[in-house]
Amino acid sequence: MTVTYTARVANARFGGFSQLLLLWRGSIYKLLWRELLCFLGFYMALSAAYRFVLKEGQKRYFEKLVIYCDQYASLIPVSFVLGFYVTLVVHRWWNQYLCMPLPDALMCVVAGTVHGRDERGRLYRRTLMRYAGLSAVLILRSVSTAVFKRFPTIDHVVEAGFMTREERKKFENLNSSYNKYWVPCVWFSNLAAQARREGRIRDNSALKLLLEELNVFRGKCGMLFHYDWISVPLVYTQVVTIALYSYFLACLIGRQFLDPAQGYKDHDLDLCVPIFTLLQFFFYAGWLKVAEQLINPFGEDDDDFETNFLIDRNFQVSMLAVDEMYDDLAVLEKDLYWDAAEARAPYTAATVFQLRQPSFQGSTFDIAGGGPLSRRLSFLLRKNSCVSEASTGASCSCAVVPEGAAPECSCGDPPLDPGLPEPEPPPPAGPEPLVLIPGPAEPFTTVTVPGPRGPAPPWLPSPIGEEEENLA
Repeated sequence: MTVTYTARVANARFGGFSQLLLLWRGSIYKLLWRELLCFLGFYMALSAAYRFVLKEGQKRYFEKLVIYCDQYASLIPVSFVLGFYVTLVVHRWWNQYLCMPLPDALMCVVAGTVHGRDERGRLYRRTLMRYAGLSAVLILRSVSTAVFKRFPTIDHVVEAGFMTREERKKFENLNSSYNKYWVPCVWFSNLAAQARREGRIRDNSALKLLLEELNVFRGKCGMLFHYDWISVPLVYTQVVTIALYSYFLACLIGRQFLDPAQGYKDHDLDLCVPIFTLLQFFFYAGWLKVAEQLINPFGEDDDDFETNFLIDRNFQVSMLAVDEMYDDLAVLEKDLYWDAAEARAPYTAATVFQLRQPSFQGSTFDIAGGGPLSRRLSFLLRKNSCVSEASTGASCSCAVVPEGAAPECSCGDPPLDPGLPEPEPPPPAGPEPLVLIPGPAEPFTTVTVPGPRGPAPPWLPSPIGEEEENLA
């Protein structure tokens, strides 16, 4: 039932969505054509009555009513309430799909933790996955009309193979007035514990992993039940529906074309069909139809979830995973790129152009151009390199060579003489010197004299504008 058009819009091109406008199944035309015809029929009936049925006095009164309705219809906040409502419904619709109980993770855990190639080991794995599928069927037949039509009674569930007759007796003998979709999950837990006692599950960590995955599966079944139970508040749906219907009820009267001879403001043109009013009805009423279709995706509309398909798919793949595929491995072989230093899969002729594109290294990896950011970056790089070279030359000391040999030194400073005492290290950096100056009120006044200003550290950028002057 789901309408899929993803392949049609795989690439963006001119008029890409225009080819979707002619589709009928799942389209807005299929949902809205009845309402649109009713609205147009009522509008044309009022227009014909105004033109051919009403008398002159009645026409004047009707014209005042048209002007009144057209003036105050805009006070109804249709866009506001409808936009928030549709956003809520779409978000809820997608979350319900995320809660669909899929057994893929659970079947992988069952295949990896429940061991045994004999018939009993196979029976354990198949029964565990059958219980998981039974829980999904029970909850889906409680919320989906399509699944309920397929399995209207428990007898149909038994005949389909999801439940044995002995399990049906235990299920029906369980005295509970609530929905019992959770019962197969309890059977799953008991059977997993029994498999652990028999050694089919080899340690408690594996049993813990299996039960945790079961709880995730059961939690999704429970969320489907709660989504079906807790609907969007009825008052919200009523407010949106009343706002839309009252707005277009006012438009039926307020958008009528009046006699241009009467000289009413903005009524200089007389047409029979209100084109833009029909477009407005198409958009707003279509917006409400979107919410109407998505508010319960477990029905039988064109865009509702394929619940019966998911039941068939989940049951088949889960049995394949834990039975036919159990411990079924291919012979280990060296892969194609065993001795390759850089493994790269080949490209076809249609995709070889992607091989020539460089890989992304970061947004600042190859800054180029003449912008202020690139100029300032290149200046800072050159400045830091100059400072680094100067600091390297100043700190260079040449090794002492034997007597009579030429000193080898790559620095610009003269070589050190071994006969001279080593120079004293510079005093540590401290506060600036203090000078005592006589003052009138006191014998001496302490004044701080600033020392000579040294070069700025290489990591400190120059003020804006100075780098261009220094480079010049």
